Amino acid sequence: MVSIIGTGHSRFGRLPESFEDLIVTVAREALDESGIAPAEIGGIWLGHFNAGMVDDGFASSLAMAAHPDLRWTPATRVENACASGAAAIRGAMDAINAGRVRAALVIGAEKMTHLPTSGAAACLGRAAYQPEEAGQSFPAIFARFASAYADRFGDPTEAMAQIAAKNHANAMANPLAQMHKPLPVEFCREVSDKNPMIAAPLKVSDCSLVSDGAAALVLVADDLAKGREAVRIAAMEQVSDILPMSRRDLSVMEGPRRAIAAALAACGTGLDGIDFAEVHDCFTIAELMIYEAMGLAEPGQGARCLEDGTVMRGGALPVNLSGGLKAKGHPVGATGVSMHVLAARQLMGRAGEMQLTGARRGLIFNMGGAAVANYASVLEGAA
Repeated sequence: MVSIIGTGHSRFGRLPESFEDLIVTVAREALDESGIAPAEIGGIWLGHFNAGMVDDGFASSLAMAAHPDLRWTPATRVENACASGAAAIRGAMDAINAGRVRAALVIGAEKMTHLPTSGAAACLGRAAYQPEEAGQSFPAIFARFASAYADRFGDPTEAMAQIAAKNHANAMANPLAQMHKPLPVEFCREVSDKNPMIAAPLKVSDCSLVSDGAAALVLVADDLAKGREAVRIAAMEQVSDILPMSRRDLSVMEGPRRAIAAALAACGTGLDGIDFAEVHDCFTIAELMIYEAMGLAEPGQGARCLEDGTVMRGGALPVNLSGGLKAKGHPVGATGVSMHVLAARQLMGRAGEMQLTGARRGLIFNMGGAAVANYASVLEGAA
């Protein structure tokens, strides 16, 4: 098994720090928290999508600036679209479980806000199936999910507005979040000058943010976790789907369903054993469909999770207490690592105003592309 013993997390938003500075700062924070000597780190994994957003196309060794003793440590950059962070964690876990290393430093980072919105959108669009989907923005791609869902089950826009409002409210308790601005459901529901339609039926309030940011973890084998404050990664599963959207049923998210089910099965629990979840709400329709993929509701019934309060703070399974990608921010390569950092802090009792009393087990779902690269994890706190 693999455990988390150190975490680091920058603010998310429009940041003055360079890409390298973000990486180095969170790496130092995670190493300091872990108590592991940098010389004991057997490998570095960097989750970084990039796709032309920065000139650093070969960034894996940038973390070595965090400490002189990291020089000569094997370092690898991992890319899997918006799931690059989770992919980096999985790579490090595989190395630990294989016995190749005993301690690993995992970083996720992205620098995006220096680009115009059109430039960032063009880079993100490279995570789509180019023969058929080139030139489509990701709001347009996820609008196709929303339209397919509406055609089969009915209009989801009221539920989408409630998700946006929920996540903005949750972000008010997260000092690292990009947006500290509550949005009422009424604002999120209506098209307006301040909430224009981006790709029908998705409005600005349905879309995650262009963000800068970084997060880091120190992962270790069981023997190094003994005697330390640690959170165990009880399961991590990956399921990848085909790229072309034209060959898939867009009214359901089958890849996420399979990944989440596999992770729950791997650690021998059901949703009744999960205390909270951090999921990939790149767009509000994604979070709604992930409720159904998790098994919280039958297909087409995800709105009930909002109506009965299940996914709200204080509900049976709060979702995105951090504010999610929608309000916390979405620096693409950092997102998967950020989810694990903030979930680990919940389980260590160090989540500040976000803290959920008595949290013992958390579910994380990080997604790359249009539900193509799907990673689900279950984290467990100390007994």
